Amino acid sequence: MQLQVARIGKPHGIRGEVTVQVLTDAPSERFVAGTEFVVEPASAGPLTIRSARWNKDILLLGFEEIADRNAAEVIRGAKLFIETEELDDEDDDEGWYEHELVGLEARVGSRVVGKVAALTTLPVQDLLTVKTDDGKEILVPFVEEIVPEVNVEGGYILITPPTGLFEINDDNPKEPKDDAGDDVE
Repeated sequence: MQLQVARIGKPHGIRGEVTVQVLTDAPSERFVAGTEFVVEPASAGPLTIRSARWNKDILLLGFEEIADRNAAEVIRGAKLFIETEELDDEDDDEGWYEHELVGLEARVGSRVVGKVAALTTLPVQDLLTVKTDDGKEILVPFVEEIVPEVNVEGGYILITPPTGLFEINDDNPKEPKDDAGDDVE
């Protein structure tokens, strides 16, 4: 199985470097010269790292296969993957990868409020994007107080949202109801 570790952003400079959205907790281990990535779409890869450097808080990668800015523009938006056999199993209890969470039902109590659409990894805390049945996207802080249970085998996450979390972006706010029609607190 493959694990996504980055998404390629815009070109940087004229020598084929690109910005990347880092999707791994260990960028210093994953982005070293000589590392080869499986790429989606497949027509853009595979790609081998020539150089990796930080410019402020942005990781810049150069690839052996990308010589100039024009070639870098072609791979914009591509996703970089590694084979999971390369991963250490010792960190299994520390968290979840996006591919494990996307598609899980999001529940408040026993009521399904949507499905997990994405996981955004940020320096301070991660955010889950929950897509509701009516198409709205709600950002849920992925912390134990708000998401106390992740049951990958059962196909759901349990959310204990603070008041207003699901109404904050709603033009017609409604209090969430449980199965009995009572307000959820």
